[in-house]
Amino acid sequence: MDKIKVAIIGAGNISHSHIAAYQKMDNVDIYAVCDICEERLNKTADKYGIKRRYTDLDRMLAELPELDAASVCVWNCNHAECTIKALNVGLNVICEKPMAYNAELAQQMKDAADRNGKLLMIGFCMRFSGETRIVRDFIENGYLGDVYFTKAQFIRRHGNPGGWFCDKKRSGGGPIIDLGVHVLDFARYLMGNPKPLSVYAVSFDKLGNRNNIKNNVSWIASDHVDGEKCDVEDFAAAFIRYDNGAVTSLETSYDFNCEETYKNQLFGTKAGIDVSENGGIRLYGTCNDYLADINVDTANYKFSQSEFDGEISHFIDCIANGTKCIAPAEDGIMIMKILDAIYESARVGHEVAID
Repeated sequence: MDKIKVAIIGAGNISHSHIAAYQKMDNVDIYAVCDICEERLNKTADKYGIKRRYTDLDRMLAELPELDAASVCVWNCNHAECTIKALNVGLNVICEKPMAYNAELAQQMKDAADRNGKLLMIGFCMRFSGETRIVRDFIENGYLGDVYFTKAQFIRRHGNPGGWFCDKKRSGGGPIIDLGVHVLDFARYLMGNPKPLSVYAVSFDKLGNRNNIKNNVSWIASDHVDGEKCDVEDFAAAFIRYDNGAVTSLETSYDFNCEETYKNQLFGTKAGIDVSENGGIRLYGTCNDYLADINVDTANYKFSQSEFDGEISHFIDCIANGTKCIAPAEDGIMIMKILDAIYESARVGHEVAID
């Protein structure tokens, strides 16, 4: 079988995870790369030996009709435009999270995929982590019972990336749309993707990007510069209600005066489970009518793939073999509706219903 020819749209930080995963696959040819910044384009292309390089997406799509698929790794504000253009010329697309700048644009992306009969997969990489597979195994085998409450935390103490991440026009927001999207999708996915009904949220921009801090910087964007604009939230909390009666509590931040936390917790009628930043999984339940805790040994559990390798491998498997996609566009739209409602609820100061 001919190799699947893939184009990388956007050559920034996240594209490296896509490219590295594609390079491990024998049936994929990383055929071309496109970025509006020629310096960034050449740096990435040189690193991975990609010969076909474009600074204009329309030109690339017009000159390379032999392309089969694309990874969209651009700013959030351009996800919809780049994805729709690729779908309209007959490419299958995996688009990085968040799916779009808002739910309206996300729906337009799905409509384009449906109209052209092509796959649109959303880059919910946490769905493909080893920890997710383990937790899913516990849930599907009934160990948690009915999961009715989840806590999703992605807290950075000092981790505003700067660059386009803190420019609302390009990003759409701060930690809600950048970090919260991960843990929200994790919780909803493991609950079986219930339909969201409403959101109550608050957000703050009390600390900004704290450029005066001299140590403990979590992560910096490749286009970060000193003194740049920062007009996104730095902390947010939200409650999301679902049609099955379950609730998710979200906390997320770029800057917050507390210990850094990355944790997902699911609470059921039989047991609860914690998934922490270091990959630890702990089950809280009962045994012989005694309260009992179980530590799941993930350190010695050999995961077959990293989350990005699993994600990209699944994308190619869907294209090559018609495998059903487990991160489809409709899930991306629902997460965008939740994110939109979080921002709106924080703005108006009361609960917001989700259609």
